[in-house]
Amino acid sequence: MIQLSTYGGQAVNPGASLYHASKWGIEGFMESTARDVAPFNIGVTIVELGGARTEFRYDSLKLAEPVTAYDGTPAAMVRGAKDRGHPSAGDPAKMAARIIASADVEPAPLRLVLGGDAHRFLTAALSSRLAEVQAQAATAPATDWTDH
Repeated sequence: MIQLSTYGGQAVNPGASLYHASKWGIEGFMESTARDVAPFNIGVTIVELGGARTEFRYDSLKLAEPVTAYDGTPAAMVRGAKDRGHPSAGDPAKMAARIIASADVEPAPLRLVLGGDAHRFLTAALSSRLAEVQAQAATAPATDWTDH
């Protein structure tokens, strides 16, 4: 089973809450599904795509007229997505080839990271979350049940 996601299923950007909620939901669902179907030798791969040079962010992206109340806020970040000055590094043909090839990998990788940007964002987000959790190693058990 192959499920397309993006690095946005593990890392976040301001102004994209709904997008990230959908990606995180997909990732949680598929990671759980992977454990459900493992006894049947069914592999699950979540594809963590980085940016790809397609028209998705450029000419095909249609936006409403700007609302000045959003200037300088995270909500305005969507307008920057149309900026052609920063093309995505990902090659869509290479990405598609890697996704197709991943179907023959045994065991199936749970996550397939495609793109240097995806790897950088995932590494930073996961490292930060792990450090925050590890810092609570001594205090977390304080709420465990004890017999008095």
